[in-house]
Amino acid sequence: AYAQLGAMPMLMITGQKPIKTSKQGRFQIIDVVDMMRPLTKFTKQIVSADNIPACVREVFRCIEEERPGAGHLELPEDIAREGTDAGLIPRSLARRPVAEEKAIARAVAMIEGARHPLLLIGAGANRKLTSKMLRRFIDKTGIPFFSTQMGKGVVDERDPLFLGNAALSDHDFLHRAIRRADLIINVGHDVVEKPPFFMRPGGFQVIHVNFSSAVVDPVYFPQLEVIGDIANSVWQLTERIEPQAGWDFSFFLRVREHVETHLAEGIDDDRFPVYPQRLVADVRRFMPEDGIIALDNGIYKIWFARNYKAYRPNTVLLDNALATMGAGLPSAIAAKLVHPDRKVLAVCGDGGFMMNAQELETAVRLALDLVVLVLNDGAYGMIKWKQSQMNFPAFGLEFGNPDFVRYAESYGAKGHRLGSADELVPQLEAAFAEGGVHLIDVPIDYSDNDRILTREIPQRSKVL
Repeated sequence: AYAQLGAMPMLMITGQKPIKTSKQGRFQIIDVVDMMRPLTKFTKQIVSADNIPACVREVFRCIEEERPGAGHLELPEDIAREGTDAGLIPRSLARRPVAEEKAIARAVAMIEGARHPLLLIGAGANRKLTSKMLRRFIDKTGIPFFSTQMGKGVVDERDPLFLGNAALSDHDFLHRAIRRADLIINVGHDVVEKPPFFMRPGGFQVIHVNFSSAVVDPVYFPQLEVIGDIANSVWQLTERIEPQAGWDFSFFLRVREHVETHLAEGIDDDRFPVYPQRLVADVRRFMPEDGIIALDNGIYKIWFARNYKAYRPNTVLLDNALATMGAGLPSAIAAKLVHPDRKVLAVCGDGGFMMNAQELETAVRLALDLVVLVLNDGAYGMIKWKQSQMNFPAFGLEFGNPDFVRYAESYGAKGHRLGSADELVPQLEAAFAEGGVHLIDVPIDYSDNDRILTREIPQRSKVL
């Protein structure tokens, strides 16, 4: 489900009892293929060894083509024992369709005719060539941009035209810019993410630039769809469009000033347990430009999505689709296997970490150089914040944790516990320098979450 909603081309192969003869009746048999149908793009039981090449070829075609996703093959015991002379089916050459000329022309006219156009970068734009084309589009037009959580880093977020990340659903400083826009160029937004904006009748117009047509609902009904290879569509727009003297981005840039001011608050706060803003700032100070952070799911994901600027694509790995807990450590392990020469840091809440904490053994067994931050508040912080928003008491959300230092050591990893906010960066430096698997227990103070995220930001953004 995580791979399917997150557009990750992943293949799962499962076994099954013999299907041609069975001496055990229905013992241990469930219909895995039917169970996988809502969770995958392709699922099939292999019923003959001669069919294996075709099944493998087809499942890879399905999971890799846009939009990517998960695939599943079931291989029963007796089929696995069969011999076959069937050869591999070679990969075919396929080119994605490109956007139709009239759609491009209409999009150019709408952008040039707008007064306050704004660019949104979503998960579907997170492709190497699309990133390059968006860089050229922004450089030529000077149109300010913002991103969804899964669009972080597609374009360098240090750019002076970057207005921020839509980590909150509404009422952030960024949403004041969105409301002032009369046209949003929506490049690659995937509806599996929480909506970065809400359309209303008579409000701003939207150009939907994507591999596939828009899924229309009451809050998303674009006026124009540019369907085809996204990188090619952005390239065509860049080639045709001309910057307009009538464009006015002054309000957007004023919003950016307020965003930057707010992001700077709390970054040097020395309280302990650690303040979230200080944590994010120190991790950003420490991590190199190509360093990768892999986030689990919890309230800290909002702080990282909003406050941590990504400099390159795929350097902030987070799940804003299924948003499942327990994903941070496995994602970090996979990232380190793919990029062994880059620093990889897992950032997990204590609740999410304990859902997959046994994977520390995997990281140790694979001899990875990996550091895991466990943000320890003894509670499900995201749900506490949401219940507080709804004026509910924090019911059933607090729990006891093991001694994380000794827990890590029991797997053969190194365990550490912070005693002050100032210790985080030196501890990160020492852990990465030593190599191996390290866990750092970080006590964290979430007491200001509701005040800042629910009340302060909406109130202060109203000034705009």
